Amino acid sequence: MVNARREPMIWLQLLGAAAMPLELLLILLLLAGADPGPVPALERLLAWGLGALGPALLLWRYPADPFSLLFAQVPLRARSSEQRRLSAWQSGITPRLLVISGAALLLVAFWWLDANAALAGPLAPLPAANRLVLLLLSIPLLALLLWQWQQLGQAVVLLTLSPASLESISPLSQQQLQEQRLCLGLPLLLLSPFVVESPPRSAVASAAVELQPPGQGQPELESNPATASAANASALTASALTASAPTASPLTASPLTASALTASAVTNLDVSVDLSIAVEPEQTSKDEQGSDLDQQIG
Repeated sequence: MVNARREPMIWLQLLGAAAMPLELLLILLLLAGADPGPVPALERLLAWGLGALGPALLLWRYPADPFSLLFAQVPLRARSSEQRRLSAWQSGITPRLLVISGAALLLVAFWWLDANAALAGPLAPLPAANRLVLLLLSIPLLALLLWQWQQLGQAVVLLTLSPASLESISPLSQQQLQEQRLCLGLPLLLLSPFVVESPPRSAVASAAVELQPPGQGQPELESNPATASAANASALTASALTASAPTASPLTASPLTASALTASAVTNLDVSVDLSIAVEPEQTSKDEQGSDLDQQIG
């Protein structure tokens, strides 16, 4: 059954939530190195268009591959049917909505960062730099943020989907992955899926025996007469041995005396059992009955 939680690459995409704030801080420090130009609004729109709007149009046509970390990816030939099925889920509208929302949020964030960049002037890594140079350096950071936003959103949605909903999706072929997905990075990642180990059967059987109620096995003894008679015989033997045991201290009794007492107890038990199962005497024959009658008549 297809389960996105078994794929380690999906969990690695969640690391973008920790890297995105650092990248926004870096943009703030870069923009703090120069004063805004005569038309800062136009400069912000141009930088956002090149760094966020252009990549958004590309990701709308070719969604970001969930098994790619931008610099390394899972080889296309080594992908399983489950992984290709997860990539086929991107054909819906959800990845495209993530791209649009990410581009809109980046416009708001970049506008606010450029307007408040003067507050971080003392910490600027490139003080007194050209405004155009700083805007060009912030463009790849905007594209990286958009990539991570889509990957993060896809990972969260895939982890929350049920395996039954993913099972109905037909997997993509290798050629479709190359033509319809944006697979960036070197094919170097070969990660085995997570596997939940089941406990051995012996451990499960022992746990079931321990949890079994004490009186649950009694009906089986009652249903089997041979087992019940054997159990009764063992109980009688134990009671006879207990009754015939001496009252003296075990420290003063010798091994010979103990063995003699045991033998006598077993003999008494056999005699009592034989007496309890005595057979009725056979009836006298007809000749003997007739001789008795002749004597009575004579």
